[in-house]
Amino acid sequence: MEIYKELDTSASKEFEKLLNSQLSKTKIEEGKIIEGKITKVTDKFIFLFIEGLKSEPVLDINELKTIGMFDKAKIGEKISVLLERIEDKNGEIIVSALKAQKIKGWNKLVSAYENNETIMGKITSKCKGGVIVEHIDTGSLMFCPGSQISDKPLKDISHLMNEPQKFALIKLDKVRGNACVSRRQIISSHKKEDKAKIVEKYKVGDVIKGAIVKGYSSFGCFFDVNGEIDVLVHLQEISYSRVNHPDEIFNVGDKHDLLIISIDKEKLQIGCSIKQLSPDPFEHISNYEINKKYKVKVVKVMDFGFFAELEPGLTTLLHSSELSWTKKNPSAKKMFKVNDQIEVIITEIDKEKRRIAVSHRLTLENPYNLLEKKYPVGSEVEGTINSINEYAIYLKIDDLDISAFLHNNDLTYSHNGEEELKKYKKGEKLKVKVLEIKTDQQKVRVGLKQTKIDPLSWFKDKKVKDIITVKVISSDNKSLTVKPESCEMNFIIKKSQIAINSADARPSRFVGGERIDVAISELDVEKRKVGLSIKLLEELQNKEAVSKFSSTLSGKNLPFSSLSDKLKNKKTK
Repeated sequence: MEIYKELDTSASKEFEKLLNSQLSKTKIEEGKIIEGKITKVTDKFIFLFIEGLKSEPVLDINELKTIGMFDKAKIGEKISVLLERIEDKNGEIIVSALKAQKIKGWNKLVSAYENNETIMGKITSKCKGGVIVEHIDTGSLMFCPGSQISDKPLKDISHLMNEPQKFALIKLDKVRGNACVSRRQIISSHKKEDKAKIVEKYKVGDVIKGAIVKGYSSFGCFFDVNGEIDVLVHLQEISYSRVNHPDEIFNVGDKHDLLIISIDKEKLQIGCSIKQLSPDPFEHISNYEINKKYKVKVVKVMDFGFFAELEPGLTTLLHSSELSWTKKNPSAKKMFKVNDQIEVIITEIDKEKRRIAVSHRLTLENPYNLLEKKYPVGSEVEGTINSINEYAIYLKIDDLDISAFLHNNDLTYSHNGEEELKKYKKGEKLKVKVLEIKTDQQKVRVGLKQTKIDPLSWFKDKKVKDIITVKVISSDNKSLTVKPESCEMNFIIKKSQIAINSADARPSRFVGGERIDVAISELDVEKRKVGLSIKLLEELQNKEAVSKFSSTLSGKNLPFSSLSDKLKNKKTK
């Protein structure tokens, strides 16, 4: 330690000078990227010499393989590493070539982003929402969203995989170290230059021949012009008639002539019109009259109807509700096709809204009017069951395209209507009576039981309190089921109407097959109400017995019959 006793000695000054010159060459600091020289290579490790460090740091050879620098694993080669720790708990120096490469690559990306420069990369794999792009210079991985791969939808990107191409840096997160790139931006910038030259070729007033329908949206239709530019025809410029959506008029692939009406050189957009190529047909709409018959040409068939031309440019909508008298939801696609010539009647002309309404069914005879003439209410008609639901049958009248409604209450007089309905099947023929025709509502109601004799007509010469003979059909705990002789209808006698004495009002007294007399307790044939009662019969019989066999002196000769009179006389004395 003699050298440190006196700092003014020549030896001390020489040592200080030597130490300062050594430290000034390499500034050692954790977190910095420094260059090291390979001194030794083994199967697993690489030893580096870095000036200013007290020992040689060791690097895992697999790390160089990972970053593609294994070819540099030779004695004397220089590689850049990140100095993570000058000394860890074990006294070792920690360095990383992988992290050094990432930091160098990130710095290059930051520089390119700040200077708005493009970078070279290649798509290496797909991921959720996009693809992973590798920076060719540094190997840094970046994310490219699916929407930024191309300026048009791509179903397959296999031709783009691992191909070096330009990308634009659109977002950089310096905190997380994430980069987002775009291929679409590069493509669009090139196309913008080309598009500007194309737009320069056109001027307002030019007519474009044979532009092809490329697609449409709610606000208009896009056309491809000579395969070099797309133009827009706004919804209001499609037709003089009202158009709700371009697909009502056009099909993708159709060809049309267009008139250029506007050019925006900043946005590089061309606006066109179809309707302005022809005179306004509404100028002579006075040639057409309401409620008159005209021939039209079908130009487009839709689910809700079809569009037809009265004359070129003068289009009208025929709604599906005006196709048929009898079909509730007729399909225009099944009934007509494009270019068909059909007859219609104009039902409305609205000049302000530029709308014409027409009807096809009005050109045909209303089958409900024909039904009313041929089969008026009260007449009988034959039909075939075409559908059945839980409460009714729909019957197609054989010689007319009309479905009549047959409610289960009109099936039979004598049984439960819901049970009777189960007996019928689709395709059966029935003869029914027309009960009601509503031509304005297009409804017909028919009945089956009305074609037969009403069993209640048996009671037409009867009245309340009349006595009739019935046959007991069956009994249960609450009632009796009986049937009058020579009548085709069963009736119910409730337990309360079986006897005057409640002890005798037991349905179980009857086992079935007995012939008994009952009295009519209620009768209204029009309202179809009939009540039968054994109790009423007993009351009538008792009343008749009392009237026949009793007298005014009855009971006077009973014991104590004059006791009350004697007591009254005693009180008056």
